[in-house]
Amino acid sequence: MQQQHDYDVLIIGSGAAGLRLALELAGQARVAVLAKGSITEGSTYYAQGGVSAVLDPNDSFDSHIQDTLSAGAGLCHPEVVRFTVERAPAAIQWLIDHGVDFTRHPGGDSEYHLTREGGHSHRRVIHAADATGRAIETSLVDRAREHPDIRLLERHIAVDLLTTRKLGRGGANRCLGAYVLNRDAQRVELFAARCVVLATGGASKVYRYTSNPDTATGDGIAMAWRAGCRVANMEFNQFHPTCLYHPHAKSFLITEAVRGEGGRLLLPDGEPFMQHFDPRGELAPRDIVARAIDHEMKRLGVDHVLLDISHKPAAFIREHFPTVHARCLEFGFDMTREPLPVVPAAHYTCGGVMTDLDGHTDVECLYAIGETTHTGLHGANRMASNSLLECLVFAQAAGEDIRRRLATSAVPVALPPWDESRVTDSDEEVVVSHNWDELRHFMWDYVGIVRTNKRLQRARRRVELLQREIHEYYSNFRVTNDLLELRNLVQVAELIIRSAEARKESRGLHYTLDYPGADSRQPPHDTVLTPEPQADSRLAGVRL
Repeated sequence: MQQQHDYDVLIIGSGAAGLRLALELAGQARVAVLAKGSITEGSTYYAQGGVSAVLDPNDSFDSHIQDTLSAGAGLCHPEVVRFTVERAPAAIQWLIDHGVDFTRHPGGDSEYHLTREGGHSHRRVIHAADATGRAIETSLVDRAREHPDIRLLERHIAVDLLTTRKLGRGGANRCLGAYVLNRDAQRVELFAARCVVLATGGASKVYRYTSNPDTATGDGIAMAWRAGCRVANMEFNQFHPTCLYHPHAKSFLITEAVRGEGGRLLLPDGEPFMQHFDPRGELAPRDIVARAIDHEMKRLGVDHVLLDISHKPAAFIREHFPTVHARCLEFGFDMTREPLPVVPAAHYTCGGVMTDLDGHTDVECLYAIGETTHTGLHGANRMASNSLLECLVFAQAAGEDIRRRLATSAVPVALPPWDESRVTDSDEEVVVSHNWDELRHFMWDYVGIVRTNKRLQRARRRVELLQREIHEYYSNFRVTNDLLELRNLVQVAELIIRSAEARKESRGLHYTLDYPGADSRQPPHDTVLTPEPQADSRLAGVRL
């Protein structure tokens, strides 16, 4: 008989959001944290820039709020922005208390060094050199490993959520747990919990070029959608303007702070060009910079532009950007002496699972936090370094609410085990790899930085065909990590395409040649998609 693992709280995802929540709950709940690969292999670990917060007495909450609203192109929810910004200093202090060693001013000054990034009107980005995410992730993992109430499970990927609706039970739809593939044992196990939290990050691996690690496959968004949760603003995919262009670099990110500290974007002949697109130049929001680079690359027929900070002293560059400098040297580029070749790449999913300020979704006892969500903070374009902030603030808020809920929520009950009695091992794994490549190529070509109605229609036809093929494959063969990720990516791709088709204007990160301006006939609005209730006769030995 398959073992059922019972916990108070199951957290799917081990980045900044999931780990902060686990630490918030430790001491009052038994918590399991699932990681698809190693515990640190996620977007948090690779975040270079920092965390935005008002820490300078010359800065203000109102300024941070206004900058965020401006970057969000009219779609940020003001009450959510204020909620997040006002809690930022406390979130930074919490990180410091948990061992994160942020960079201080040189020369023994006790003040923390703050940098400035695109969209910010002040220096308000606190950082740990140019490897802030690594400093946060490793510190929080160390703290989590020390606590007896937290169990960290590596190489465990969630297959799907288990809900009362899927079991055919009446009443409100409630999350009961999840089926999880133990990748080492190659078996699906059942995790039951009083509360389940999705902290799986974004979906940028749906695109051919991305700055994200391989784990960013939209798992939480797809699982929440299948469970009955609404999603919003999936058309807003942020493309980071500057990833290193090199065949073996795998889109290594060149932090925005390079531009914040004076880096200039140049054409291949050395001519600057950002002044033609925005008066803020290199410090314009990311959507403007990415579109400008895309425009110049297509206009000139070139495969990259240049990012140059070599006019700064070499010691300054090595001190502020040690990780980027060292990594670029590995690929034969010395940023202290020469410009770097860069291209845009998919970087951040601004939309996601709809939640309130406590992280609630539309399904009872199911929460979502971090990049998986649409909270209303980012609007049509995320401002730099607000993402880690969102993870920290909403993990803390969700933790407070879950602690209150645990006092009255039902303990886990016996649930139906995973059924593999009617499936076999596949001898056609090439189908998964081929479909994976096809999906990422047509999403890049048709649903990328610049879109058209015709491109979106082509993408929709292709994604519908892939969905049918993958559903058949999933129904007949034992699940694998690659199949689960592909299944989720195809679902997220469909949501992105549907959302892009629904928005008949250009706004923020969504730019279409068919509607090149904002729609002034109506106030700005979110794109909300609602799933149809799905009966599943395969439950109770169930392939969800």
